[in-house]
Amino acid sequence: MGAAADSSLEAMRLALAPAIADAAAFDGWSEEAVRAAADQVGLDADAALFAFQGGAIDMIDAWIAAIDAEMAAAFTAEQLAAMKIRERIRSLVQFRLDTIGWQQEALRRALAIMAMPQNAPRALRLGWRSADAMWRLAGDTSVDYNYYTKRTILAGIYAATLAVFADDKSDDFADTRAFLDRRIDGIMRFEKAKAKWLNPDREHFSPARLLGRLRYPAR
Repeated sequence: MGAAADSSLEAMRLALAPAIADAAAFDGWSEEAVRAAADQVGLDADAALFAFQGGAIDMIDAWIAAIDAEMAAAFTAEQLAAMKIRERIRSLVQFRLDTIGWQQEALRRALAIMAMPQNAPRALRLGWRSADAMWRLAGDTSVDYNYYTKRTILAGIYAATLAVFADDKSDDFADTRAFLDRRIDGIMRFEKAKAKWLNPDREHFSPARLLGRLRYPAR
């Protein structure tokens, strides 16, 4: 299959993914959901099924990719630059939650599928991909081990937030918002502590310097 065909299939997956998620609340992440989405979007059902030969995890992958793309299109560089880093991350995560706010049942079913042992490695990659997309939009340009720690931590926090959100019945998802705020505060505290610890100019305790001061006190 050529690059043009691959691109066409990817475009089809992204176009169908939100509608599949809508249908998944009733039909699960299934062929029936793909057929319903194809009918809604106006695409050939057989072609749509061909685009998701990998089954449910392919559908969920496309759904997440569609959310990534929608998130990237929703924020300008100027908008994000005007925010503190904490607010950038919070706004990006909150946008993703708002985008799927009416698809809780689809999310619950998706999380159950991703938790299956055979899907766990791919689920981790999908979480990493979304965390990477958020950090890049937030302006992160790290290339050392910070690149990995930031994405690993955010992917874990985002996964935990989704688990809370999936069963959140509070008004305006207040419980999820509070949970997210606490976790992002944790990220910021960790980043500040890490920066202080790694700062090469930080004050070190030096026994030799202490003994020198005791022997030759300042006058």
